[in-house]
Amino acid sequence: MDPRLQLLTDWVRQFTGLKQAIAEPVSGDASFRRYFRVWRDNDTAPPTPLIVMDAPPEHEDCAPFLAIARHWHRHDINVPDIVQADLEQGFLLLEDFGDQLMLGQLNDASADSLYRGALTELVRIQRMTAPDDYPLPPYDAALLNREMALFPDWLLEQYLGMELGNSERALLDTTFAFLRESALAQPEVTVHRDYHSRNLLVQPGTNRPGVIDFQDAVLGPVTYDAVSLLKDCYISWPEQALCNWLDFFREQSAEAGLHRADEETFRQWFELMGMQRHLKAAGIFARLAIRDGKHGYLDDIPRTVRYLITASARQPALRCFHEWLSDVVMPEIERRIGPAPGQEPASQ
Repeated sequence: MDPRLQLLTDWVRQFTGLKQAIAEPVSGDASFRRYFRVWRDNDTAPPTPLIVMDAPPEHEDCAPFLAIARHWHRHDINVPDIVQADLEQGFLLLEDFGDQLMLGQLNDASADSLYRGALTELVRIQRMTAPDDYPLPPYDAALLNREMALFPDWLLEQYLGMELGNSERALLDTTFAFLRESALAQPEVTVHRDYHSRNLLVQPGTNRPGVIDFQDAVLGPVTYDAVSLLKDCYISWPEQALCNWLDFFREQSAEAGLHRADEETFRQWFELMGMQRHLKAAGIFARLAIRDGKHGYLDDIPRTVRYLITASARQPALRCFHEWLSDVVMPEIERRIGPAPGQEPASQ
């Protein structure tokens, strides 16, 4: 048994009904966090499953998760209830939302209900104020820039081995500035920051998802989380379905008083926000493979960059960036990883 797991087990067993608990691995994620399931003996009722989060304090700070979870739970956002917490050791005991990730439950019959439920829950999140004990950081220019820089730093240079010349760096700088200014021009709301099908859990008897992995929440652009969900790096949908769900979200968020944008403006915000997020995500996937040995994320890079190519094709101001992505970057990605799902290689 590894030392952290022994510490976690000893910690859990001090609580009522958990004296004989055995921590069963559930999953890890893209961070250093791990998750385990334990069962609480309720004497007269079936055992209750609970989730234990292991977040080593030298790598992860549980305080934001704890503050946001308690605040959102009190205001009827569907996040796990906190049962016990030990910030010093980096252990949290949480309500168990089960294993039914939205990603695994999506199909042609279920998608419309699940997406509308997730978008309705998102509007609830966007209307939230910050916790009194944890002011949400701003999604400011510096953060937007750091995220976009992951694309050339980790994907282009370190993973693909590309040598970027002055003209290519100037092209990236111009593109990043265009995307950054669009993001900063949007109305600000509470942003989950990773609101997608692997962080939403399908719950019995409702289309309201269980929401997890919200510890990086910030105050930022109104379309960011909608992009994470509808232009998901792990699954893609036909354009008409995406448009229908985006219109639903635009109307719901406008009724909630979160923006006053017309359909064309909102779609432009959404498209450019998507490009910023997909630059970030593609870079993170490469970093996870190179730095952390999590090579499974490489398979999501072609889909993610394909989103960038499609979105940039709709932007006359980004014509040169679009052509460079299509003619130079994507062929290298296809050579190293493969084409995006459902796509023929660009070189054919």
